[in-house]
Amino acid sequence: MKINIRNLSFLLAFSFLSLYSKAQNIFDLDVHKIEIFFNINNWDDSLDIFYSNNLGERLIADSILIDGKVDQDVGIKYKGNSSYNPNNNKNPLNIKLDYVNNGQSINGYNVLKLSNGFRDPSFVREVMSYDMAREYMPSPKATYAKVFINGTLIGLYTCIQSIDDDFTNQHFYERKGPFFKAENTGFFVSGCTGQLGVLEYFSDTNCYQRAYEMESSDDWTQLGNFLDTLNNHFTELENVLDLDRTLWMMAFENLTVSLDGPINSIPHNFYLFKDNNGRFSPILWDMNMALGGFTMGLPGNVQNSDLQELDIFHSSSNNQNKLTNKIFSSSRYRKMYVAHMRTILNEQFINGSYNLQAQALQTLISNDVNTDPNTFYSFIDFNSSTTSTVSNIIGISELMSSRISYLQNLSEFSSSTPTISNISTSSNSVLPFSTVDFTADIVNANYVYFAYRYNYSDKFKKVEMFDDGQHNDGIAGDNIFGINIDVDARDMQYYIYAENNNSGIFSPERAEKEFHKLPVIGGLVINEVMASNTSIIADQNGEFDDWVELYNNNSFSINLNGYYLSDNENDLLKWSFPNVSIAPNSYLIVWCDTAGNSQTGLHTNFRLSSDQEEVYLTDPLGNVIDAIHYVNMPSNISYSRVPNGVGSFLNQESTFSSNNNNISNIEEEIANAFFNVYPNPIKENFIIHSLNVEEISIFNVCGQKFLTKQLNSFSETINSIEWKPGIYFITNGYFTQKIIKQ
Repeated sequence: MKINIRNLSFLLAFSFLSLYSKAQNIFDLDVHKIEIFFNINNWDDSLDIFYSNNLGERLIADSILIDGKVDQDVGIKYKGNSSYNPNNNKNPLNIKLDYVNNGQSINGYNVLKLSNGFRDPSFVREVMSYDMAREYMPSPKATYAKVFINGTLIGLYTCIQSIDDDFTNQHFYERKGPFFKAENTGFFVSGCTGQLGVLEYFSDTNCYQRAYEMESSDDWTQLGNFLDTLNNHFTELENVLDLDRTLWMMAFENLTVSLDGPINSIPHNFYLFKDNNGRFSPILWDMNMALGGFTMGLPGNVQNSDLQELDIFHSSSNNQNKLTNKIFSSSRYRKMYVAHMRTILNEQFINGSYNLQAQALQTLISNDVNTDPNTFYSFIDFNSSTTSTVSNIIGISELMSSRISYLQNLSEFSSSTPTISNISTSSNSVLPFSTVDFTADIVNANYVYFAYRYNYSDKFKKVEMFDDGQHNDGIAGDNIFGINIDVDARDMQYYIYAENNNSGIFSPERAEKEFHKLPVIGGLVINEVMASNTSIIADQNGEFDDWVELYNNNSFSINLNGYYLSDNENDLLKWSFPNVSIAPNSYLIVWCDTAGNSQTGLHTNFRLSSDQEEVYLTDPLGNVIDAIHYVNMPSNISYSRVPNGVGSFLNQESTFSSNNNNISNIEEEIANAFFNVYPNPIKENFIIHSLNVEEISIFNVCGQKFLTKQLNSFSETINSIEWKPGIYFITNGYFTQKIIKQ
């Protein structure tokens, strides 16, 4: 079973809540404080009127304080469908910080969406679901907030990141593109034949305007073309749909019985965004009734068993739901879908992680739920709702413990799955523009494909792998599959998928969100890039400019006269190096600031973007000898080859003009700081098996540290006889292990 390791993980946040005096970011996991001030007393009546008008009107608040930070002239409106009621004292809120003042935001977020806990007595479904989903697909950030209006406590809310241009830029590397919210599907529309089911196609694009809200420009035709392909030209589907992200979303919603969304026969509450590759992706939204909180659309008098044993191919026979009906018509897509569901099941549910997360979240918000003047449920209901049915809403563990057993007994989950191991290349040093042989030991498979790309924003290209003795795969039929790939000058990202007649598997299992990397390395390389240098390294004039570092892997010097550096593949000769040399095993810094010859040192005629960029290094013959692509670079963090000069690129602290190995990157720190606990749950004593871990700290569920221990050997025994039964967290600062004392 794969262990779910996260840097600054979800549970680490709980363990250390008591160590922080105030959250630093609005979406840090905490109970934030939002204070809204209107200059009128009848603000609730005004918001009800605006909601009823449905014209997008907002009531302007004089000021708003978010964790003590002040903004002014903020636009507020009520949101929600069934969760809104004019008689509620606590309705869902949509807060637009830049409604009047352009650019006004909190930590870069200009819209906050607050849910009121309707239909969730546990108050954890929304935050927990989004947190789990972010491990596999684009998903909003989520936390909690206490809301006060004109000095009066309204109550506790969940605070959800808006799906907007900033969201799409983060996850799709595009701010602008055709962008829709599916809001009212499932209705008959005058003048349109049939019912507007999910992703239904109509030749008249006017029929979509009742079902979708357009978040971009006049893109109805592009939506229509996409739906035409899905409905009528299914073999071309992967040209217009990001299939992998779609399958992850479908698998997650079905596994967690999140029926208030597109997998159900009442499909709504999702977004569609078209990326730079011409593919639409559905985006998860409205998870406040996830994990069995929504039962509409299921036939008859819905029982708990109907949710616990929801068909994994639910709605596949519903011709009004083109998402499920079409995708589940493909046996390969069904196996890929089940492979993703199996990964989520193993990583989040079989090991009990979801249950501990729910308990930890409830511990975080317990006091605020208890003092909420407008809660929908009693505090007793709150405490019992994770395990037991409350107000006809099934308990979370009551749902998932039975669902786990149900799924494990299905043939799709119990059948023999292919295994993928020993992935290797023909050379440890892959030169630019060379042919590389990839091989892998793959057992119990009758079809395998290799997927690869060079840019994060590109789609993966898929090619079949063979065990036929003709692809440098050894002897035909020896379970070694091979493929030959012509690489270019950029590092490759790749994964492998294998299937048999019954099941499929990915390597890595979280593909396409995660992937293997192959560095493409020459003698002279781009070694490190900083695209948002705000305060780390200054140039000769004291200016904090972007920069690129070159490294010479050769045993001889290289004169760079006639070489070029560029940020545009269509203009590779953008900036020419002067008569300067780089010594063997040495570094050279180029400042990207447009200063040119007006300053001392090497200064290009272009700048770098921190959102995403490519950097090309070209020799005097016009050959690209190295190129990199990065996205969403944080301020003062560099993108570096690790190991120095020959490795793949990783985010880490700057090693300006020095060995990149001197700073441990985040991924390596986590891997090297791994430990495991056995047994778990524990009774009296337990053993910590560690790798390069020197010290651990143990916290209770309230974040109180009560033990620190030095680890002097690979295997250490801890005495827990006097511990009280409950949940504990062991951490070394990089990795957190959850344990249960019985």
